[in-house]
Amino acid sequence: MNIGKTGGMGESLTAEFLRKNGFVIVKRNYHCRYGEIDIIAENKEYIIFTEVKTRREDSLVSPAEAVDAHKQRRIILTAEDFLSKYETELQPRFDVAEVTVFKKSDGTDGYKLHYIKNAF
Repeated sequence: MNIGKTGGMGESLTAEFLRKNGFVIVKRNYHCRYGEIDIIAENKEYIIFTEVKTRREDSLVSPAEAVDAHKQRRIILTAEDFLSKYETELQPRFDVAEVTVFKKSDGTDGYKLHYIKNAF
């Protein structure tokens, strides 16, 4: 499994899910000195900061479990950095997208998305 390609596929799948649910993608892979946020999106009510975690279905740790307290703190600091540069009146929300990769019967990779609103 190519981690970069698979992670990118998970992010693209999540971005498409958000678009279909009425969100506009503001930024992907926002970087600052504190860390990175995979997807920043907004609708009329929320600006959401989404961490996308992609794992194989036989992984020892679920994708959401990989977003531990340390990772959450870095995401919050990165979101604060973003909001200091791009002011908004929208309510911030922190979500996690769990993308699970599985083998389909034809041997190709399939992807399953579990989206967690207000994850932390």
